[in-house]
Amino acid sequence: MRWTTYIEGGPRRVNHAAVCIGSKIYSFGGYCSTEEYKDWDPIPVHVLNTVTLRWKSLNYTKCATVVSLPFQRYGHTAVAYGDKVYMWGGRNNVVACDKLSCFDTNKLEWSTPSVSGTVPYPKDGHSACIIKNKMYIFGGFEYIFDQYSNDVHCLDLDTMQWSYINTLGTPPSHRDFHTAVAYNERMYIYGGRGDMNNPYNSDQDIYCPLVYYLDTATETWVNVSARGTWPIGRRSHSAWIYKDHMYIFGGLNAKRKKHFNDLHRYSLKGNYWEKLTVQGVGPCQRRRQACLNYKDKVYLFGGTSPCAQNNRPSNESDDSSERLIDNSDLHVLDYSPSLKTLCILAVLKYNLDQTSLPHDIIFDIMSMTLPNRISRPINQSG
Repeated sequence: MRWTTYIEGGPRRVNHAAVCIGSKIYSFGGYCSTEEYKDWDPIPVHVLNTVTLRWKSLNYTKCATVVSLPFQRYGHTAVAYGDKVYMWGGRNNVVACDKLSCFDTNKLEWSTPSVSGTVPYPKDGHSACIIKNKMYIFGGFEYIFDQYSNDVHCLDLDTMQWSYINTLGTPPSHRDFHTAVAYNERMYIYGGRGDMNNPYNSDQDIYCPLVYYLDTATETWVNVSARGTWPIGRRSHSAWIYKDHMYIFGGLNAKRKKHFNDLHRYSLKGNYWEKLTVQGVGPCQRRRQACLNYKDKVYLFGGTSPCAQNNRPSNESDDSSERLIDNSDLHVLDYSPSLKTLCILAVLKYNLDQTSLPHDIIFDIMSMTLPNRISRPINQSG
C-alpha cells in the first residue's frame, strides 16, 4: 500500500458529496471559502477520469428546466444505483433540503423523482449508503428542531417509497458528520459529532469512537465492541470498504483542536482496529474531504486544512485550527502498486532522464504529475 500521486488544481471543494460509477468519479456541490457562494445557483458537478486523472466541470443546464435543477448545497449525501446518482439533503446558507434529486450519468441530466411515504426531515451531516435496492439514511442535524438525529430512514429505489425504520437494539447516539458504509446487509457507522445535552445543540461537542452496525435484515443495532487500537473520535472524516476492511481517514476532533491525516482500518470479519503506516507522500491533515475507491485504488480530494499544514503532510498537533485553507488537491492511495508504477515513482524521485522512455510511460508520468486547471492556486500568505 502506497500513496502514489499528488496533483493540485482540481475542484476546490469542502463538504461535497461524491460517487464512483465505472471508471469515473462524480463530485456534487460543496463550498469554497474563497469564492462567492450563491445559494440558489444550480449545484456544480465535476467529473474525474481515473485513467487520465483529469477533472472537468459538467455543463448540464443547457436543456434542463429550472425546476429540475437542484440548488447549490453542502453537507448532503449522494449514492450510486446503476448509472444514476441519488442526492438527498444538505443545506445552503438559507435552508436545509428534503428533496430527492437524480442525476443520470448517461444523459447528464437532473430529475426530481416523485416519492411517497415517510420522508426524513430536512437535514445535513447525515450519512447514506446502498444495500440491495434501498438507500439508508442515518443521523444528521435537523434544523427544524435544532437537534441531532439518530433516526434511520430508507428509500426503495425501485418504488421510490420512503420508510421510517423502527429499529431494535441500542442505536448510536444522536450525531452528524459521521460515516456509513455498506457491507453485505449491514450498515456500519463510525464517528461523528454529538452533544453533551443529547440530542440538542448546546455547543458541548462529544465524539464517539465506537463502531455500530445496523443489520438491515432484522433492523437491529449492534455495538461491535472492537478490539485493537481505536482511532480517536472525530467528525467529517472519510470511510470506505476494501477487502473486508473499513478504512477511516482524516477528520476533526474540535475538543482536542486536532485535525487528522491518519489512516486506520477495522476488520469486518475479525472485529479489530489497526493504525496503518503508509509509504509515499500522503495528504495533509484535513476534514470534509471525499474518498472513493475504484478497483485497487482510493481517490481522495478536497476538504479543508489548517493553514500551517496545507501541502505538508504532518502528524503534529494543530496550533491554528480555526485558520483554514480549502484544498484543490488529488491524492491516490494504491493498495497494490504495479512494478510500472513503482518504476515511475523512482524516475520522479531521482529525477532520471525521461527522453528515451516509451510514449505510454511518458503519458502516465504526465497524468501523475501535471496539475489540473479547474482551480487556481491560492495565495498562501493571504
